[in-house]
Amino acid sequence: MFIATLVAPDGLKAGDISLAADAVRGKAGPIVDGVACDISFSSDVLSPGASLERNALENVLPGLDVIVQVEADRRRSLLVADMDSTMITVECIDELADYVGLKAEVAEVTERAMRGEIDFAGALRDRVALLAGMPETTVSECLRERIKIMGGAKALVRTLRNNGGYALLVSGGFTHFTGPVAAEIGFDRAIANRLMMQDGLLTGKTEQPIVDAETKRASLLGELSTRGLAASACMAVGDGANDIPMIAVAGLGVAYHAKPKTEAAADARVRIGDLSVILYAMGFARADWATES
Repeated sequence: MFIATLVAPDGLKAGDISLAADAVRGKAGPIVDGVACDISFSSDVLSPGASLERNALENVLPGLDVIVQVEADRRRSLLVADMDSTMITVECIDELADYVGLKAEVAEVTERAMRGEIDFAGALRDRVALLAGMPETTVSECLRERIKIMGGAKALVRTLRNNGGYALLVSGGFTHFTGPVAAEIGFDRAIANRLMMQDGLLTGKTEQPIVDAETKRASLLGELSTRGLAASACMAVGDGANDIPMIAVAGLGVAYHAKPKTEAAADARVRIGDLSVILYAMGFARADWATES
């Protein structure tokens, strides 16, 4: 049995649910919290990535987020997530560049790298080089002033962990940010690039090897092996091209307000709501969420 979770932040309507159920010849469950509904349906073979079923539902109701999955797998126990523009609302390196008047230039390179148009490692090296001479205190200032947690992030990670799950943050960004962000949200562990310093100033380089797309994939597979889990027990969430390898090997790969290539590689895509969409897909009503305070 398969399940399609529909989420509409502004509220679901009975007529919309009926249209969606007809699209996959399924049976709708009750509306949850006024914004979510599960539709159960059977199929001999779920299309690759559930793309046909998901597309059918999105075509009927384009203003909704839709996650289609095997019903028995929905309560996953391992989360591997990207940080920038996924667990937080900004790209850290772009915000750092703003302190030296280079945000527009750096943000353009970031966008191209996240779209998969240029090599991630080279783009990271070139952007970090522009930060040479920046005081470490400025990095701390950026953390305090610019970094905001994404809506639903705390509830997602904390609810998963409260139910026996494990959460890993793997970022192509920097440890100056991932450490505090992971601690605030509630991740078990974080992996990221380390900015090199000398006399309290950025050297314009990172320690090697860098955390790239392959690192993210390997980290996910390593956690599965360590915990004796099948891929179906894991979900990966990210927005950029460097998240594709981990999204591709996870039981549920979620593209979160993502670039086109990332969306194409994912099993599910969140385009409308925040990270709480994933909680509804896991079968958690708001009353079951961990607190975000």
